[in-house]
Amino acid sequence: MARSTGKACHRPHPFTRRALLAAGAAIALTAVAGATRAESWPSKPVTLVVPFPAGGTTDVLARALAEKLTLSLGQTVIVESKPGAGATLGADFVARARPDGYTLLVGAVHHTIASSVYKKLPYDFQKDFAPLTTIAMVPNVLVVNASSSAKSVAELVTLAKSAKPELSYGSNGNGTAQHLIGTQFENLTGTNLLHIPYKGSGPLTTDLLGGQVTMSFDTITPVLQHIKAGKLRALAVTTAKRSSSLPEVPSLAEAGLKDFDIGTWFGVLAPAATPKDIVARLSTEMIKIIQSPDFRKRMEEIGAEPIGNTPEQMAQQIKGETEKFARLVKQANVTIE
Repeated sequence: MARSTGKACHRPHPFTRRALLAAGAAIALTAVAGATRAESWPSKPVTLVVPFPAGGTTDVLARALAEKLTLSLGQTVIVESKPGAGATLGADFVARARPDGYTLLVGAVHHTIASSVYKKLPYDFQKDFAPLTTIAMVPNVLVVNASSSAKSVAELVTLAKSAKPELSYGSNGNGTAQHLIGTQFENLTGTNLLHIPYKGSGPLTTDLLGGQVTMSFDTITPVLQHIKAGKLRALAVTTAKRSSSLPEVPSLAEAGLKDFDIGTWFGVLAPAATPKDIVARLSTEMIKIIQSPDFRKRMEEIGAEPIGNTPEQMAQQIKGETEKFARLVKQANVTIE
């Protein structure tokens, strides 16, 4: 009769060993597949979706980036406009796109505002997108037609309080930064302005030059050339600091609107489920471009301040901006059905 030694046998069961080997092989294959995918991507053109019409700041920045990115990736990068509903239509299109790195959104501060002003949105800006990098920050500027009698913010406020019918201001659409800036301006100055929403800066600037709208709080980029040509008059920038592109123009805070500080950032995002290796490749390539001397020079020419942060930094930026504008929207009492 065999005696027990009292020692348990701990050799792995053959099925367990096979499972461990299979798991290890799967992990290795996944890593190889990710590296191979990153190297083989892109194999076709990449599309940057701009949620505004051509001619605005978003479009200008997207085309400047697309030109450099085409050379960097070795594939054509296309800029496609999908305007409407305060930039939310283009965002929804990208949120629903196949997450393969071929359809990207050129997003902006407007998207962090939209989550608070729209009662219903078909996407969640913080959950349905993978941030890649912020291209630039562009100050907004209060401008009037050069024929206006207002030579300063104080004179404009006086004019607005006595004007019948009321003075008008244009924006890039309901729920955009320009809309919120205009509302804040009304609240802080005690004025009542007529808000006229446009689909983008292109048509807004055309009407501003033609006198169909009194003023705008648009970004510097689409109006800078007209300011320099004497066709539009800049009264104040909306950021706390003056713009290096318009150093002689005071801030709204300097003009008496205490603590007024709103600017517009623009960045690139992919659908949330885009593979991490493709997100990393896109982010790396874009940051290199944004931080290059020639791209920075181009940004300075159009009144933009280049950023080029990491996906993690951009995600924190979006979170902070969303919370900030939620408070401002509540104070301004702006809602859109």
